[in-house]
Amino acid sequence: MNADNVVIALAFFAFCGGLIDAAVGGGGLVQVPALLHALPQHSLATVFGTNKLAVLAGNLSSISGYLKRIKIHWRLMLPTMFAAFLFSFLGALSVSVVPKRLMEIVVFFILIAMAIYTFMEKNLGLSGENRQFRKKDIVLGVFFGGLIGFYDGVFGPGSGSLLLFIFVKVFGFDFLNASASAKLVNLGTFSAALIFFVPSGNVLWAVGGVVALCNMAGSLTGVFLALRYGSGFIRVFFLVLLVFSIGRMGMNILA
Repeated sequence: MNADNVVIALAFFAFCGGLIDAAVGGGGLVQVPALLHALPQHSLATVFGTNKLAVLAGNLSSISGYLKRIKIHWRLMLPTMFAAFLFSFLGALSVSVVPKRLMEIVVFFILIAMAIYTFMEKNLGLSGENRQFRKKDIVLGVFFGGLIGFYDGVFGPGSGSLLLFIFVKVFGFDFLNASASAKLVNLGTFSAALIFFVPSGNVLWAVGGVVALCNMAGSLTGVFLALRYGSGFIRVFFLVLLVFSIGRMGMNILA
């Protein structure tokens, strides 16, 4: 494949990754393999750093689209975002000592449980609870933000899906509000990752810039679809992504 075709393919997968990530999270399952294929001469750290630059840009686009239409529960979100930021950075620092294989197996079974539960609970996330978030909820937000942040810093795949499910099941959000809230948490994790990757020189700015623009375009499209078709659409999209994620992780585990 010549250079022009590589750029076109990378742009396409970046757009798809941004669209998926904006609606239900998990766009990295599409974008990271494309970057690995396009940049075989570079280290994994460089691929991941370049990817984080792109997804941060797409994430900011998603947030700007959601904030105009979605009510954000800032009392819960601000401490959750901070915990995700802090523990994502700690996760990146711990990447060499945490057994990724074990983490992948654990997340694989968690995703299966999430898929079964979401499929069985037909009304899950179709409407949100009107509730006030108290200290107990804030503590839970910090706990889950830190947990997913650490996982995202160490490994990453499936973190968006985990966040979406947590906001729906634990905090009673509908899928639309959960998707918007997950983007805010990801803002913390992606920023922390770049603080780790940029000083070490593991970001390809030219490639990352192209991928970022396509990711942003995909993100805006994903936000449009989510806002237009609502929580029912996101629920179906979420289940499809879970099945895809489970299949992909399953093949990696068995390989």
